[in-house]
Amino acid sequence: MAAAEPPADVKAIFNDYSENGTMSVDHLRQFMVEVQGEEKATIEDAQEVLDSLQHLNIFHKRGLNLEAFFKYLFWDTNPPLNPKLGVHHDMNAPLSHYFIYTGHNSYLTGNQLSSDCSDVPIINALKNGVRVIELDIWPNSTKDSINVLHGRTLTAPVEFLKCLKSIKEHAFVASEYPVVITLEDHLTPELQALAAEMITETFGEMLFTPGDECLSEFPSPESLKRRIMISTKPPEEYKSTGEDKDFDEDGEDAEYECGEDVAAEYRRLIAIHAGKGKGEVGERVKVDPDKVRRLSLSEQQIEKGVATHAFEIVRFTHKNLLRVYPKGTRVDSSNFDPLTAWMHGAQLVAFNMQGYGRELWMMQGMFKANGGCGYVKKPEFLLGHDGRVFDPKAAIPIRTTLRVTVYMGEGWYHDFNHTHFDTYSPPDFYAKVGIVGVPIDCMMKKTKTIGDNWIPTWDEVFEFPITIPELALLRIEVHEYDMSDKDDFAGQTCLPIRELRQGIRAVPLCSQKGEKYKSVKLLMRFEFL
Repeated sequence: MAAAEPPADVKAIFNDYSENGTMSVDHLRQFMVEVQGEEKATIEDAQEVLDSLQHLNIFHKRGLNLEAFFKYLFWDTNPPLNPKLGVHHDMNAPLSHYFIYTGHNSYLTGNQLSSDCSDVPIINALKNGVRVIELDIWPNSTKDSINVLHGRTLTAPVEFLKCLKSIKEHAFVASEYPVVITLEDHLTPELQALAAEMITETFGEMLFTPGDECLSEFPSPESLKRRIMISTKPPEEYKSTGEDKDFDEDGEDAEYECGEDVAAEYRRLIAIHAGKGKGEVGERVKVDPDKVRRLSLSEQQIEKGVATHAFEIVRFTHKNLLRVYPKGTRVDSSNFDPLTAWMHGAQLVAFNMQGYGRELWMMQGMFKANGGCGYVKKPEFLLGHDGRVFDPKAAIPIRTTLRVTVYMGEGWYHDFNHTHFDTYSPPDFYAKVGIVGVPIDCMMKKTKTIGDNWIPTWDEVFEFPITIPELALLRIEVHEYDMSDKDDFAGQTCLPIRELRQGIRAVPLCSQKGEKYKSVKLLMRFEFL
C-alpha cells in the first residue's frame, strides 16, 4: 500500500512556515497561532509538540521536515476538540440551566418489548457520561420485593437492588456531577416503603434529599457533585390488576401533587418532583412561582405543543425541568431528532442508549462538550434573563460561517477486513459533511467518490452559514459506494460547533455504536469566517 501523501494545502503551509525544509520551534509556534487559532500558544507549547514526536524516526532536533509535520497534523494528538479544555462552563447555575445527558428505559439490553432487563446497559450509560437513569419499578411475582422491567411486555426483569448497587458503583466514573434516578413507580405503599429503605441503605450520604418540601429553585450541579437525586411521581393509587387508568406509553400521566399521602419515608427521598400532567400542553406547562418540578412529554406531544405553545414551553424551562421521551411505537429502541426539544429549552431529552442511528450520534456529539461531564450549559437566550423568552420561530441573523475542508482519510486498511467493502478491489469512499441544528442551519454536503483507494484524497471545501452555533453540531460520515447494493457505512462522528477548534485537525471516526475506531480518521480544516 502506498504511503499517504500530504495534500497540496499542507505542503504550501509547510513552505510558508519553514526555512530550508525545516520547521523550527519558532515556526511551529507561529503556525499554531496563525493557522490553528491557538492564540495563546507559547514556545513551550510548540516544544511540547516536538517532544511528543520524538519517537518517530523522521524527527530531528532542529525541527520538523514536511513528512514529520504531516504526521503531526494527522496524529491523535491533534484532535478537533481541545482535550485540555475539560469542564469549563459555569456549573453554579440551577439544574434547569443545563442540557443533561438523559437515558430512557436505561435497563433494557435491546428492543422495548422482549429484550432482557439488566444492570449492564446502566453501567455502560454511566461510563459514557449519562447523568439521568430511568428505572420502571414493579412488584416481583411474589409481591414481596421490587423488580425493574418494562411493564406489560415480555422483557425479563432485573432486581431493583442490583440496579441501585451498580449505579452507586459507577455513578461518578465518567463525571463528578450529579446522577438523577427517575423512577416510574408501580408499587404498593408497602413496597414504596421497601424501595425507600433500599435507596437509603444503598446511597446513604450520597443521597440529596430536600425533605418534605418541594424546591422553589433547583440546586446547581456544582453544589451536587457526587450526589444522587431521586425524581418520581407515585401513581394516584395502586391497582391490583397492575393497570393504571392514566397509563400512557411512558407511564407519565398519573396525577401527583407534592402533598399527597404516600409512604412518608419514600416521599421524603424525592428531590425532583414530577408534577401534574393533565390536559393540553398549554395547561401542563403553567409555571408555579413557589415550586419547581419535572414534566414529561412524549416526542409527539412536544412536536404538537411547540406549534401552539412554543412561548409557554420555553418559559416553563427557565426554572422547571422538561423531559421528552420517545413515542411508544419505537419498539426497536430507535430515537427522535433532539433539536426541537433542545431549542425549546428541554433539559432532559431521554434517549434509548442501546438504539443506534444518526439521532443518537447527535446526542453523543452534544455531550462531547464541556469535558464530557454530562451537563452542557444552555445558551443564554434560553435562560430567561431579563424576563425575555426566546422565540424559535423568529428570523435570526447569520452569526458565523464555518468553512470545512475535507482533505483525506486513512485507517480503514488497518481497522477493517480487507474484503469488508469489496471482495476483489480496494474501496470507493465518499464523505458527507453537514450541520444539524435549528432548521435554518441544517445542511448536508457530499464529496465526490474516490474509486479503488484505501487512502482517499478528496480535497473539497464546503461552507455552512450558522445562525445558532450553540445548538449546532458538525456531522461527518464516510460511506463506501456500492453499485449493486446499499452503500457500506465506513465511520461517523458528530462534534459541537461551539467547541470546534479552527485549523487543520485529525478527526477520529466512530462506529455506528459510537465507539472510536483505532485508526480511522479524516484530515480536515475548520475556519470560522
